[in-house]
Amino acid sequence: MSWNNRMRSDLKEHLSLYVFVSVLLVMGVVFGALMVNALSAEQKQELSRHLSSFVQMINQGTDMGGQASFKQAFFMHLKWILLIWMLGLSIVGLPFIFLLDFLKGVLVGFSVGVLVGEMSWKGMLFALVSVAPQNLIIIPAIMVCSVSAISFSIYLIKNRFLQKKGALYQPFVRFSSVTLGMIALLFGVSLFEAYLSPALMQWVTPMLSALAE
Repeated sequence: MSWNNRMRSDLKEHLSLYVFVSVLLVMGVVFGALMVNALSAEQKQELSRHLSSFVQMINQGTDMGGQASFKQAFFMHLKWILLIWMLGLSIVGLPFIFLLDFLKGVLVGFSVGVLVGEMSWKGMLFALVSVAPQNLIIIPAIMVCSVSAISFSIYLIKNRFLQKKGALYQPFVRFSSVTLGMIALLFGVSLFEAYLSPALMQWVTPMLSALAE
């Protein structure tokens, strides 16, 4: 079975899990965005200073990408995916997978919320080039890994408590191969974050400055 057919079969088989994980992520995004309004005035001022400094560095042509940026981005994604994989190997890890999905949504929502809160609609434009592109792939990749981990954890529950014991090898290989596939995908995303995303931000920041005048 080809990779595309396998993904379609997986989506059809675990549609309810994909819907549930999607709802968790959306709830996290909304919660993260609302968190910005709950910050104190001092915290908002500190975030504003950091954001202004970051935008100024981009305007000055400071090199924001490169190999170090790639390594940082890739290892961050790798740790997130491997943590989901490890949690999926145990029954007790199941609720923590849900928590990780919610937290990922919170991080995205908070990032966009800070940009929009500090820069209004210009912050939304900046978010479209600095946050949105890579997350259009990162979030689905995390969803696929999460659903795979959840389904394997549920299989363990059925295997140990509800049914006669069955073979774990094939489900484990399928679960691990999905994880490896998503890691390879996020390797490409990390390259984008390190080498293309900074160029997009350098392209858009002068436009924001011009619009602000």
